[in-house]
Amino acid sequence: MALFRSKTKESESDPVQLEGVSLRYGNSPDIFSDLSLTLPARSLHFLTGPSGAGKTSLLSLLYLANLPSNGQVRLFGHDVAKTSRAKRTTIRRQLGAVFQDFRLLDHMSVFDNVALPLRVTGTPETAVQENVSELLRWVGLEGLFDALPPVLSGGQKQRVAIARAVVTRPKLIIADEPTGNVDDAIAERLMQLFVELHKLGACVIVATHNERLVERFAFPRLHMERGVMSVLPAKSPSPSTGAQAG
Repeated sequence: MALFRSKTKESESDPVQLEGVSLRYGNSPDIFSDLSLTLPARSLHFLTGPSGAGKTSLLSLLYLANLPSNGQVRLFGHDVAKTSRAKRTTIRRQLGAVFQDFRLLDHMSVFDNVALPLRVTGTPETAVQENVSELLRWVGLEGLFDALPPVLSGGQKQRVAIARAVVTRPKLIIADEPTGNVDDAIAERLMQLFVELHKLGACVIVATHNERLVERFAFPRLHMERGVMSVLPAKSPSPSTGAQAG
């Protein structure tokens, strides 16, 4: 599968650099402030913390849905607050995002939803067919290629959204509760997909409340609480899975 073939290694700047970043909405208090963080290519981090801690707001900055109130957000070496709208569009094409509300196109089949990012970039149709078919099988959606999103369960929609987010092999993958609607077996398989992509060069951030998943995969976590971030070391992986950081 082309998705899992190694690419020629390019010169890589750190995908994510935050320096003294604060975020607030309107006149409300800061959701977080003075946050500094660097995430290199070929890294995978969990993003944890209680509801309301600022995890989704942080991800919104990384997806360019919001700009910081103060400080600097640099993605792939670009200060996003100083880039043009056209440049932000170019940067966003290097991102893959999984949202809690899925954002699927209801009038398009499962296959076409996942194929859309490839077709937008002009990928040859033979490659589209190969990559999308293999990826949908990987996430356990064989037999549903022609189904429309309204007939899918929440867990199935989640898997379509993940497949669409990663099909272009983005350099930065942002996943907000990507395993929240699936059982433990599927959750592990989806995490294995993120692990493979991280090994191939992506910077991956997985926001989750699933402590069992965090314990089963040995990756460090960014823990947010009351607007403060702590970087916690990876836990030892569960011996039942042997999942390891790459």
